[in-house]
Amino acid sequence: MRPLPVYNNFSCPRLFSMALLLLALAHVGPGSAQLDIRQQIAGRWLINDELSDNTDDQVEEAIEAGGGRGGRGLFNNREDFYRGGPPEHELYDRVSYDDVLSIRFQEPEFRFTYEDGYERVFHTDGRRRRSTAADFYTEGGSDWSFGYFEDNALVVEGQPRDGGFTVETYTLMDGGNRLRIEMLIQPNSFREPIELTRIFDRAGTVD
Repeated sequence: MRPLPVYNNFSCPRLFSMALLLLALAHVGPGSAQLDIRQQIAGRWLINDELSDNTDDQVEEAIEAGGGRGGRGLFNNREDFYRGGPPEHELYDRVSYDDVLSIRFQEPEFRFTYEDGYERVFHTDGRRRRSTAADFYTEGGSDWSFGYFEDNALVVEGQPRDGGFTVETYTLMDGGNRLRIEMLIQPNSFREPIELTRIFDRAGTVD
């Protein structure tokens, strides 16, 4: 990198002022212009199918990457083909297939409500799983999740009942009107994880 010229005794005030401004902007960083996800993530969200990955496609890709064979075939176009299965897979289905998500946040507690009233409650204060973890759920059995904020994103790590895991990264787009969720889903029965991105449009507020 070419060195900047040196002006002794600040002989060029305008350049010095510009340097101070650039230095201040450098300390502010690119994330400062972003919306604070803590304040903006709450609301009712509706899936944007055009911008989102197709869940069945991504599940089939993971199956084939693990050496298996997809079950849809050439002529089976049924939606949500891979949805369902044992009860311990419900959390996977909710995060990857449900088209409506309501988010409430009262620090440090998040309350995610999916379709059919399925509710997922978790915290961002670093608390550990306890023997009474099921008390945090209206539904969901012994599924358990925790969250934390990182670079203006909400990261949620889930531990479903089957012994697998999920990692979901939530960020805001388009002035807070869209929610991007990047998911890494690893059911215990899969050799390779499912990688999935879902985009939701803001559809209103929640009480």
